[in-house]
Amino acid sequence: MATTRLSTTLNIGKTLVSSLRALSNNIPEPVSKPAGRHVVTMVPGDGLGPEMMGGVLDVFQAAGVPVDFEEIFLSEVQPGQSASLSTAIESFVRNGVGLKGIITTPSSFKGGVLRTLNMRLRRELDLFANVVWVRSLPGYKTRHNNLDFVIISEQTEGGYSALEHESVEGVIECLKIITREKSMRIAKFAFDYALRHNREKVTAVHKANIMKLGDGLFLKCCEEVAALYPKIQFETMIIDNCCMQMVSNPHQFDVMVMPNLYGNILDNLAAGLVGGAGVVPGESYSKDVAIFEQGHRHAFAEAVGKNIANPTGVLLSACNMLKHIHLEYHSKLIEEAVTRVIKSGKIRTKDMGGYGSTSEFISAVVHSL
Repeated sequence: MATTRLSTTLNIGKTLVSSLRALSNNIPEPVSKPAGRHVVTMVPGDGLGPEMMGGVLDVFQAAGVPVDFEEIFLSEVQPGQSASLSTAIESFVRNGVGLKGIITTPSSFKGGVLRTLNMRLRRELDLFANVVWVRSLPGYKTRHNNLDFVIISEQTEGGYSALEHESVEGVIECLKIITREKSMRIAKFAFDYALRHNREKVTAVHKANIMKLGDGLFLKCCEEVAALYPKIQFETMIIDNCCMQMVSNPHQFDVMVMPNLYGNILDNLAAGLVGGAGVVPGESYSKDVAIFEQGHRHAFAEAVGKNIANPTGVLLSACNMLKHIHLEYHSKLIEEAVTRVIKSGKIRTKDMGGYGSTSEFISAVVHSL
């Protein structure tokens, strides 16, 4: 009798386990892992910024991302609608992380402060390091494929020091500031980045053959820091040669470090190699704050309301932000969804040779999730 009961109990247990396993196989991975919610500052920016951020919100909602956005609108071309810079800075400092669209800088100068809103934001927060990770998109072929390199630039001094004056009528002096302190800091950041991400080489980009003191100091600082990292290969390259090398043989690059202006030039040049301005993510770091935005610096205002822009770069920036706040699961979930949409080739925006709209691309990512 006891043996019969034991046998019956075991059979019931096996049946229950089999049922649970079958049930678990039919239940997808939960899109929202148990975690505390994070507050992130969002600055939509000008031009297409608000539309792109709307797409991010749709994707985050579909993926169950535990993030709440504190939205603050900043603009230099729409001053009547813009919040104060101090409000945005206080939010970034309090939250420690932000997602930002492109803030348009007017090209004309009508008197007043030379330092733009972007410059003041970076100076106030000391966002000294700009990082743009240039990668080929899986399934999307360009002239050069399998690219994977990083452009790091110092962005609080250099050619964007906003120190200009008219010494005599018709003669303008524009000062480029290079300091040892900030050159050493960005060089160390670049080598630390290479070490953390298992990169093998750092290339310092300069124009020290002409600007012997300014770029010469930057180059010397890079050489001093390189000596502290013997396992990482170090090379130098003049900026004009670097541009030529990038379009002819970009595979030679790994991590690149440079002053501000050269970084902006190479960021946009490199974006063109992997699909254009709409596909490359970027980020900026200070000691305490990280802000994630597109790798290019163009708001594409002429496309507002036309539903034609490529949201890939903004979505990948948002994924990098999620990694930064240790939401790796959600970051991978969204990044893989974006990759699947691009690899399928069914929905591609005009810049990628397709006929898909922004909203169709976002919908395809949500569906893929």
